[in-house]
Amino acid sequence: MNRRPRPNTNNNANYTIKGGFWLYGQHAVQAALSNRKRQKMRLVATSDAYDTVISKLDTPLKIGHEIVERPVLDQICGKEAVHQGIALHVMPLGSASIEDMLEREGPILMLDQVTDPRNIGAILRSAVAFGAAGVILQDRHSPDESGVMAKAASGGLDTIPIMRAVNLSRELIKLKESGLWVVGLDAHGNLLNGADFVKRRVVLVLGAEGAGIRQLTKKNCDEIASLRMTGDIDSLNVSVAGAIALYEITRHFF
Repeated sequence: MNRRPRPNTNNNANYTIKGGFWLYGQHAVQAALSNRKRQKMRLVATSDAYDTVISKLDTPLKIGHEIVERPVLDQICGKEAVHQGIALHVMPLGSASIEDMLEREGPILMLDQVTDPRNIGAILRSAVAFGAAGVILQDRHSPDESGVMAKAASGGLDTIPIMRAVNLSRELIKLKESGLWVVGLDAHGNLLNGADFVKRRVVLVLGAEGAGIRQLTKKNCDEIASLRMTGDIDSLNVSVAGAIALYEITRHFF
């Protein structure tokens, strides 16, 4: 059992870090602590949050940690951050590979120049919820891992393989050669019908809001599909659209 340290009441303590980043929120921290591939440096938490998260871990905590008052977490994460009383200093994960994803079951997501860390985090959360095998990001046009992304992912950042690719079209060709069917989501495509993919493993490609999927990426899709919408709004936030499409693709498998 982990022994709780005494609260740190020193408001002048230094929480500045030179490498990595602070992730926060109980689900995000718990997932990072449970991820053997994640390099963890320092845990800071209120007493209640510490007890809650530590009680859910399968193995003892093996990093430096301290109990602090909530204002210290506000200082570390920012007053607007919903940190739930806990923050963890971590180093970024290395990129996964196509092989990592092919070894798992479920669809693969590809994000074509989606740049908002909250949207990416929300997509990671949906990817875990609907059993996706992994998420591919474009290396140069995607944000680095951050506390904002981790919080939006609610543990997904440390749960699902994430690959950063230099050339998305090249990765699509590899996936197609491995037998996967590439579906690009676009407002002008045919209606997405999950029943069409019962015997196919799918790569779902999502584009940035506004710009959508780039033409070169779109040329490497096997088909372009859209979501059924009956209201006056003709587009959705990319993370919402991705969740709906994932549900439609996977609902016939369970």
